Amino acid sequence: MGKSDLALPLTELEEYGSRLRSLKTRLNHTKRLFESYKDDIGDRSVNDALGDFESNWEDGREDITQQLDALGDMSDAAVRELKLNKAVKTEDKRGGKGGKGGDA
Repeated sequence: MGKSDLALPLTELEEYGSRLRSLKTRLNHTKRLFESYKDDIGDRSVNDALGDFESNWEDGREDITQQLDALGDMSDAAVRELKLNKAVKTEDKRGGKGGKGGDA
């Protein structure tokens, strides 16, 4: 088989799952963030609009966080699989199990 056209830095993929989970955590803290700026904003209409946004945001947040979890899990699984495949290929090159050939 020839080389794959897809090149992916494993270190980037390793960090992807945790970055997605970090994003999920930050998305789930919008209410606290908005409340922390309440005194700085001062204008009641702006604070009311932020409160309305937060209330509406709760409706779709669960779907988004589930999707972020699923993507993070897929990323972690891909990293495990790539590392396993790399380990198997390395062992094959060293004359270990799984090489081609056989009893002729």
